[in-house]
Amino acid sequence: MKKLVIAFLIFNFSLLIVNAQPPKSCTSSEILLQLKKLNVLGSVLYVAAHPDDENTRMLAYLANEKLYRTGYMSMTRGDGGQNLIGDELGVDLGLIRTQELLSARRIDGAEQFFSRAFDFGYSKSPEETMKTWGHDKILSDVVWVIRKFRPDVIITRFPTTGEGGHGHHTASAILAGEAFDAAADPARFPEQLNQGVTVWQAKRLLWNTFNFGGNNTQSDDQFKLDCGEYNAILGKSYGEIAAASRSQHKSQGFGVPSQRGAVIEYLKTIKGNTLVNDLMDDVSIGWNRANEPAFEKIVNRIIEKFDVAAPEKSVADLVNLYKKVELMQDDFWKREKLNAIKDILKNCSGLYMEATTKTPFAVRGDSLTINLLVNNRSGAKIFNADTHVNNDYVIFDQLKKNENSVKDYTMLIRNNVKLTQPYWLENPMEKGSFSVTDQQQIGKGQSDPFSVIFSMLIEGKEFTFTEPVQYKHTDPVKGELFQPLCIVEPFSVSSIPVLAVNGGTNEWEIKSWKSNNLFNTYTKTASGSFLPLMQDKLLEKDQSIKIQGAYKTSAVPGNATELQPGIYREMLYQSNGKPYLELKQIQYDHIPAISYTKPVAFTSINFDLKTAGKLVGYIPGAGDKVPEALQVMGYKVVMLTEADILATNLKQFDAVITGVRTYNTNAWMNNVYEELMKYVKDGGVLLVQYNTSNRIGPVVAKIAPYPFNISRDRVTDEEAKVSFLIPDHPALNYPNKITAKDFDGWIQERSIYQADKADPAYKHILSMKDPGEKENDGSLIVADYGKGRFVYTGLVFFRELPAGVPGAYRLFANLIATAPASSSKEATLKDAGK
Repeated sequence: MKKLVIAFLIFNFSLLIVNAQPPKSCTSSEILLQLKKLNVLGSVLYVAAHPDDENTRMLAYLANEKLYRTGYMSMTRGDGGQNLIGDELGVDLGLIRTQELLSARRIDGAEQFFSRAFDFGYSKSPEETMKTWGHDKILSDVVWVIRKFRPDVIITRFPTTGEGGHGHHTASAILAGEAFDAAADPARFPEQLNQGVTVWQAKRLLWNTFNFGGNNTQSDDQFKLDCGEYNAILGKSYGEIAAASRSQHKSQGFGVPSQRGAVIEYLKTIKGNTLVNDLMDDVSIGWNRANEPAFEKIVNRIIEKFDVAAPEKSVADLVNLYKKVELMQDDFWKREKLNAIKDILKNCSGLYMEATTKTPFAVRGDSLTINLLVNNRSGAKIFNADTHVNNDYVIFDQLKKNENSVKDYTMLIRNNVKLTQPYWLENPMEKGSFSVTDQQQIGKGQSDPFSVIFSMLIEGKEFTFTEPVQYKHTDPVKGELFQPLCIVEPFSVSSIPVLAVNGGTNEWEIKSWKSNNLFNTYTKTASGSFLPLMQDKLLEKDQSIKIQGAYKTSAVPGNATELQPGIYREMLYQSNGKPYLELKQIQYDHIPAISYTKPVAFTSINFDLKTAGKLVGYIPGAGDKVPEALQVMGYKVVMLTEADILATNLKQFDAVITGVRTYNTNAWMNNVYEELMKYVKDGGVLLVQYNTSNRIGPVVAKIAPYPFNISRDRVTDEEAKVSFLIPDHPALNYPNKITAKDFDGWIQERSIYQADKADPAYKHILSMKDPGEKENDGSLIVADYGKGRFVYTGLVFFRELPAGVPGAYRLFANLIATAPASSSKEATLKDAGK
């Protein structure tokens, strides 16, 4: 019998993408392009370091004009970047950028791969990058992808000689060059050869030279490729397709205009056979390479007979071609072309399948009803659609032309079913890379979704189709929406807040995802024993409750573990001793909803912290978690809009702070300049966190009372020595005495987008540098203006405060303190107890 099996499935290396969209239907023009691609057996792999490094125009050209199987391998998921659309950073930002990259590939037609490397932020050398990532580990990932994808040509975005600037960029080129050779060497990473791959030697390694960032690496003797051509079948030029693809990188502010007209790309041979006439010089890219030359004529006949008004007429010929390809000896191209033909069959027949639920969550231990739908929209010869679920047969009614055949199936989500989790987050990560132990997962764009397999006879031949189970609902504004189904624990637990200082406490919020849900929880004492916190609390579906945390300060030994002196952590535990998990959700309209779980914890940090002031106004920018940190410090925080920024209103605030990139993202900041300056002049404190100085939302508004430039200078070594240029300045003394110890434990970097060419009215407070560079004094500048104080800082407080770095809290408190201006040094030093 034909079957539909509900399970977590292991797919081949081609990625199954989960859209926040209905299952895709193709136009006849798109089908025609897919048919043409059947006659091309060539592949190209593009390699770089981050999401948005890729040349989307070249990817679109290679995939849709040359019809090569085209892939992009990004070393990282972009975890270490900044975020223009929200406050997610680190792993959360990497999840967003992963989906943005997958969305881009759906547009330009390429496939997407990753290594296990973690984007740890800007690096100034490939040596630092390799050391942090783990050279051999990431090299093995590149070798694995090459052996799986088997590219004839590998193209790097960056050179090995450093013109790409970022150490990650240079490292990606170095690794590509090493992997070009290593993938063909059976002595390198031989364990991979037992995982379904063989050695592979690409024909050539090329560098896609560039002219940007002040570096022109192009020359007339390099191979030239016009990637701006117009594709009449798609009705777009590759510049237009590329713009739509690149504009998916919304978290990085990479929306770009469409380009039309010729655009020449330059390529330089780095290894292998020199490029002379064509990318595929000396490579057979037709059916000859699979020893099946007759297949080209068969495909051409299908193309000649293709009826754009009735593509279902091609179904019978496609089924016959499928049967012939099944007999091929070349297993690699057999697998690729069988998958391609099956997709074309589905598209030609207008076959529509979906598996949906009315809930976004499938809960362990609870039932789930899946709505299964099949529609033979064209009336092609499709029969005997049926399903097999948990040893039960579910048979669809006979499929009639353009009629929905619908069945509901209710199943139990067993307690051992795998939770929804990005595969690279299943294990604790290492310092510079993710820990993935399943070789078959490495390189993939995302985890395989909870899926179903539809089965039916098409022209007498059995075919199976895999479709993800999705949550379908209708929004009154956005219309019909499809989102990934998330498999969750019966409870989700979160801490409010997640971090406190100097004895602050928390509340635990418990959310129940099913009915008749009995909640029991325990805390672990410093001695390791478990104490009940709540027992036998019955909760209903979607019900939330809050309970007071049990943490007690170190003065009274309580229900917390001391991680290191002064830092305590409390967690909630289940009766089996495992910690409860928090369900983290990230939602933006341009990407599918993202869900993952992590153990939930409350951390309390005890250290010497003094504040001067109570009320702070905060002008949001691109998004950060600094306001939450201020609340932890004891400040009341008021979020300000343009209408709030009047000097008469601002005078109530002890300090006004602008969030990261406020002047990049809010065009109206120029309108409130005079009001902000009057606030400072009348005695207020205005602290401006970093803004960028590039094309992404360039600063056009006035910022400060005296001029300075925002540079692209940064100090990336989070352990860089910090020198105090004016030791007796209030910023270093009131209300907290700042010492070198306050710069211990910082994460990722010290400072970005530092001040430069500052007016003499500014005091430069700190100096620091990366190894091998000159000292830079632009991380923190302070100027008195009237009765008040203006501060600009590139110090990455937006990273350090959420991470609970004590010294960052102490210094930030000083910068916004209602202390005398620097001219009142004696009073300040006296207040500091000096």
